[in-house]
Amino acid sequence: MDITEVRITLRDEGRLRAFASITFDNCFVVRGLKIIESTNGTFVAMPSRKRGNGEYQDIAHPISRESREWLESAVITAYKAELLRAGDEGGFQDPDPHSAGEATG
Repeated sequence: MDITEVRITLRDEGRLRAFASITFDNCFVVRGLKIIESTNGTFVAMPSRKRGNGEYQDIAHPISRESREWLESAVITAYKAELLRAGDEGGFQDPDPHSAGEATG
């Protein structure tokens, strides 16, 4: 299985930095991933829904640690590229411009 597309929609709403959609093998898309900035760095939150008890449950998520790292790396890389592109157009600025190109997992 390959990631064939990652789309990023930048936001600046509290800790929320962007939304992402990810396409697998040009035939299956998962929307609603969130790129969140925390005290431990940037991470990808899977799409989720709020349950009746107030807790959130992932709708879709990687099963293994390796697949989570693979997915998160692709999304964060696309996010950083979008920050650079938007910065070139006078839009959003990367909070850490020295980190461009590095994938975190």
